[in-house]
Amino acid sequence: MKIENSKAQMRKGILEYCILLILDKKDLYTTDIINALKENDLIVVEGTLYPLLTRQKNAGLLGYRWEESTQGPPRKYYSLTEKGRAYLKELDESWEALINSINSIKNYS
Repeated sequence: MKIENSKAQMRKGILEYCILLILDKKDLYTTDIINALKENDLIVVEGTLYPLLTRQKNAGLLGYRWEESTQGPPRKYYSLTEKGRAYLKELDESWEALINSINSIKNYS
């Protein structure tokens, strides 16, 4: 079993949560989201990100607006909706419970 496969699966599992966390701070353009993920060692390419953003948008978790760009075509900026903020709150609670469970298992004797 290769460790890289396990690490990739762990990152995939939390990617949607991380996108919501990033967008909770401010509205962002796709490239900014990718850069934030890369800066935090969650390497992702546009081909991975766009389907996730579309799925979250279709679920009502994200909205977007178009802004003119001085460097090319208009850019789509994503933002959390109220439904997205409520969903993120639930994910935060689940994440904390998961971390507590893992720490408990790590300390199990």
